[in-house]
Amino acid sequence: MARGHQKIQSQQKAQEKAAKMKKQQGHGLSDQMKAAQKALVFSCAVCKSQMPDPKTYKQHFENKHPKSELPADLKDV
Repeated sequence: MARGHQKIQSQQKAQEKAAKMKKQQGHGLSDQMKAAQKALVFSCAVCKSQMPDPKTYKQHFENKHPKSELPADLKDV
């Protein structure tokens, strides 16, 4: 069993380790999923898939739905 100075050092080390674990815990998968979902702001009118920007949306629409008419919001992009 640790006594005196060794006990204090052991407590400080355990406290630092707990702080590191708590800090790492904040960057979980659910946080990443929420951030990714926020970035997907454009939704395809035909298949409802989501895209991050209008350029990608236009490319998707031209490649996946060539027979459908381009939506009005994509004609100027």
